[in-house]
Amino acid sequence: MTDTEIVIEAVEGKAGRAAFVDLGRRFSAETPNAVPQLRGEQMELLDPARNPLFDHARVQLFIARRGGRAVGRIAACVDRLMLDMPAEQGFGPGTGIFGYFDAEDESAARALLAAAEGWLREQGMTRVLGPISLSMWEEPGLLVAGHDQPPTVLMGHHPPRYQGYVENAGYEVAKRLFTYALDVSDDFPPIVRRIVQSGKRNPRIRIRPVDHANYTQDVRTVLHILNDAWSKNWGFVPFTEREIAYGAKKLRPLVREELTRIAELDGRPVAFMLALPDVNEPLARIGGRLFPFGWITMLRWLRKPRARTARVPLMGVLKEFHNSRLASQLAFMMISEIREDTTRANGTERGEIGWILEDNQGMVAIADAIESEINREYAIYRKSL
Repeated sequence: MTDTEIVIEAVEGKAGRAAFVDLGRRFSAETPNAVPQLRGEQMELLDPARNPLFDHARVQLFIARRGGRAVGRIAACVDRLMLDMPAEQGFGPGTGIFGYFDAEDESAARALLAAAEGWLREQGMTRVLGPISLSMWEEPGLLVAGHDQPPTVLMGHHPPRYQGYVENAGYEVAKRLFTYALDVSDDFPPIVRRIVQSGKRNPRIRIRPVDHANYTQDVRTVLHILNDAWSKNWGFVPFTEREIAYGAKKLRPLVREELTRIAELDGRPVAFMLALPDVNEPLARIGGRLFPFGWITMLRWLRKPRARTARVPLMGVLKEFHNSRLASQLAFMMISEIREDTTRANGTERGEIGWILEDNQGMVAIADAIESEINREYAIYRKSL
């Protein structure tokens, strides 16, 4: 097959988005260990009227066809908030992204990447990063190691061949992201337990769960800490107020008291840790379909989410405490309490932390201290346009 046999279609509107989502679901169903997500959730993420990402981002979706048959898809995006970030933090002026990348073969992949690059050039972009679908807070990176296990909640999953498709198209790795796995059925090493006990004796420190009676305010507290804590990280893009409200609403069914902690110092919130029960476990059982009977499984699970795995996708400590002993102590205290509660309440046996930037020394040190090991690696690629 050659690139000239590929026709690239720019899709628009609800029907175009539906075709784009359904094509992605087809690829997911064909990929070993992938977990189909809920179609309605995927449609919502691509709907400019419902997802506040579109307040500051322009997106173009493409489908590749050969002989009329869909053989791949890609999205190109220009995010104003990314353009406003300092270049040394990964994005910056002239930087566009691609995401939602699927391809049946290398010729389809080359044509799709070329279409996304061409659209980004038309928007005035001079470099491209990807895959990022379509936010660093959603599914950043291409899976390059760990294909032998299903992804946990909010993690992407891609066939091994995609790495070659991207690299052969002239992309190089800009940043690597890792996830760490650990057995949470056993307690942490003695040194970590001593640090936790020392914190518990400190009257200035209070570790508490999210208060569901005050849920909206607590989620805003968490996300405002996150905006401050991650503001100097590579790839950081701040949450807007609308995105904070949207995220609070979307995550509410999964934010549980036994899996979330806010750390206060002298009564002031200074750190948080959010863990999520692995909703991919029931989603795999229903094949990502609520109807006709999948909704019964999901409703039962949400009432009492028994999950073998819990994932920590987000944690943060205010910048003023970075590189301090207090920061690591608060992290260990929150991890320890969540481990105890989720093993008891949800039957959790396994924890996953990440993603973590390869050069985030503080988080890597915490992951090492609790004896976790890298189980997945993602790569974000870059290319000049």
